[in-house]
Amino acid sequence: MKPPLESLSPPDGLQAGRPMDDHDRTLQSNVHPPEWVNPEPSGRYNLVVIGAGTAGLVAAAGAAGLGAKVALVERHLLGGDCLNYGCVPSKALIRCARAYAETRDAGAFGVVVPGGVRVDFAAVLDRMRGLRARISRNDSAQRFRGLGVDVFFGDARFAGRDEVEVGGKRLRFSRAVVATGARAAAPPIPGLAAAGYLTNETVFSLRALPPRLAVIGGGPIGCELAQSFARFGSEVCLIEKDLQILTREDRDAARVIESALERDGVRLLCGSDILEVKNGSAKRLVLSREGKPLEIPVDEILVGVGRAPNVEGLDLEAAGVACDRRSGVKVDDFLRTTNRRIYAAGDVCSPYRFTHMADALARIAIQNALFFRSARASALTIPWCTYTDPEIAHVGLYAKDAEARGIPVETLTVPLAEVDRAVLDGEDFGFLKVHLKRGTDRVLGATLVARHAGEMISEITTLMVSGRGLRRLSRTIHPYPTQAEVLKKAADAYNRSRLTAPARKLLHAWFAWRR
Repeated sequence: MKPPLESLSPPDGLQAGRPMDDHDRTLQSNVHPPEWVNPEPSGRYNLVVIGAGTAGLVAAAGAAGLGAKVALVERHLLGGDCLNYGCVPSKALIRCARAYAETRDAGAFGVVVPGGVRVDFAAVLDRMRGLRARISRNDSAQRFRGLGVDVFFGDARFAGRDEVEVGGKRLRFSRAVVATGARAAAPPIPGLAAAGYLTNETVFSLRALPPRLAVIGGGPIGCELAQSFARFGSEVCLIEKDLQILTREDRDAARVIESALERDGVRLLCGSDILEVKNGSAKRLVLSREGKPLEIPVDEILVGVGRAPNVEGLDLEAAGVACDRRSGVKVDDFLRTTNRRIYAAGDVCSPYRFTHMADALARIAIQNALFFRSARASALTIPWCTYTDPEIAHVGLYAKDAEARGIPVETLTVPLAEVDRAVLDGEDFGFLKVHLKRGTDRVLGATLVARHAGEMISEITTLMVSGRGLRRLSRTIHPYPTQAEVLKKAADAYNRSRLTAPARKLLHAWFAWRR
């Protein structure tokens, strides 16, 4: 039975009345082909995967690659949030915004741009849709069918402890993985729903650049998009309830990003409560800031706070799977649910809602589901990155977390201003902080603020995963000049700190004797 075309939420733009273009048609033909016919179930599956975002696709492909008989169920679009509404479209926009900023600031490098710089927002969106369509081949229904996976489109629900129903068909399984992800959630602000708002699931459907944009939430999504839209030319106001943006991050790192956002024209309103949204001739946000009322007229509101796990409609109770509407499916350290046959992976069960984390958890889930339970989620070393300009990348513990656990900490800080390549690139606005267990070179965590921090943090992550100490980097040759030299400089700083006063006296005596 073919899924009716009108039942699908359009991949992009159609909500706003824009007809589908070739990019949209390519995307849809890959991630939910209108002509797709669900296969007939063929006996008991080794693994049924519910949800085809990152975690679901990795679980299905991995299990099929091992020779398991696999079914994959998706109610909407293969690729999930990351491909359709998250990482892929947002990073495409961020790259365009950075290209504008680089051209705008070219004079500092002796490059003159005659006539100034302007942004063609329609072209920016067209590029994004084209790249998304191109990447969607990796997540396509045809590709997964070629891998030997039975792909089903429709709403899945558990019909028992070892059965899933989709489109009137029952899929029996030996093991299952729930990987239904999470969706954007909105705060309970009076008048917000009536006024209308954007989320990451709808902002990429804009047809024109909003002249005035309010961004609610100073987390990664809010900061990334606030900076990008400000660079495109929107008058952006970023509203954050706490006294700093990126509250999870190191305070010094957040300050660097605050300065960068303000430099790009973002108006930061930290420490502000939104009392209500008025909807008249223009949308107006009524705030309380430092005990004083403040009204802000805007054309669009982007909500970038909170995610809600997708657990509705699954009939998890029928399968004996416990869940919470806020935290999602309850799992143990092996990612097993309260039904020993069923596992979960990704945003539906994890507080770390990153694409790479969903990938890592999916690998743990299929290892434990199909073989012997041995892989633990708690053993993962988790890096992440916020893709502002500059970026913030972090891995492991912050100093305050280590201290809270009773672990003595020593922190080494290297400013990017001490790295030649960063100075030459005009990108010396940042730093590396490495947190060590005091008295050793064991890395507990690190924060890096740099233009390409996300590309550089993995060297630290590899040290932590392999159990190597920071000194290893001082013996690793880094090409000169690169910004990654900041890592070696941190290792050299550690080595210098180990040179105690008694050791210096011994060395002086040694060299005096050698003269």
